[in-house]
Amino acid sequence: MESANGTGYLLPATGAQGLANYPHARTIPSTARTIFVSGTSSRRGDGTYEGCETQADGTHVLDCGAQTAAVLKNIETIIRGATDGKCGLESVVDATVFLTDIRSDYAAMNAEWNKVWPDRTKAPARTCVQVAALPNERLNVEIKCQAVVSE
Repeated sequence: MESANGTGYLLPATGAQGLANYPHARTIPSTARTIFVSGTSSRRGDGTYEGCETQADGTHVLDCGAQTAAVLKNIETIIRGATDGKCGLESVVDATVFLTDIRSDYAAMNAEWNKVWPDRTKAPARTCVQVAALPNERLNVEIKCQAVVSE
């Protein structure tokens, strides 16, 4: 179960299992450097949002799957930048996912999550919560996380 982001721990098969690809816990080497990634959205450098289509009447159609994929790509870019290209999403040890409508968006978010981490023994620990709102009405998902880089 050892991977770039430490060692995953899974409860025995008789215990409650995760509903997506994430372990119950991760342990990390004590000689590692920790990177704390702030809450990240699907906002592009030009100020537009991946997974948001603005209608003629000013309302927005949000695609949580597209937004989640963009968020994870943005996090990858942040971690690569903070490590001079040495590490990426494989180094994430813990993540908190914020959704504005967990009933409608959880499955789409999970589908994108599971593409990045198809092996739950190598996925980060994760918490997913519903929030009343995110900083912009064009968003329905935000993720903050911690990554560990071995020195």
